[in-house]
Amino acid sequence: MDNTTWVDALSATELPADDVTGVIVAGRDIAVYTVGDAVYATDNLCTHGHARLCDGFLDGHEIECPLHQGKFDVRDGRPACDPVTEAVRSYPVKIEGGRVFVALD
Repeated sequence: MDNTTWVDALSATELPADDVTGVIVAGRDIAVYTVGDAVYATDNLCTHGHARLCDGFLDGHEIECPLHQGKFDVRDGRPACDPVTEAVRSYPVKIEGGRVFVALD
C-alpha cells in the first residue's frame, strides 16, 4: 500500500519550458524544473549560500545557484560542482488532470 501524500503545487500550464519556477507548497519553498518533458522538484534554498534556486540558471539537468555558482542535479539534488557539498532535498513529482503534484513526505 502506497502512503505517499501528493500535494497540489501548480497548474501544468504554469510550468516554464526548460526552466525553473518557485512555488510555495504546503508552506515549503519548492523549485520546480522542466527539462524536456520531465518535471523535477527540490527545495528552493541552496544548501551552501542560502539563495533561492529559482533565481538561478538551469542548464540541462543542473541548476546553478545565483549566489556562488554552485550547481545541483535537479533529478536527485546531489551537488554537481564546488562550492556546493551538501545535496538539496528532492521530491517525487507527478502530473494528473493538468496539475503538478509533489510528494512532500
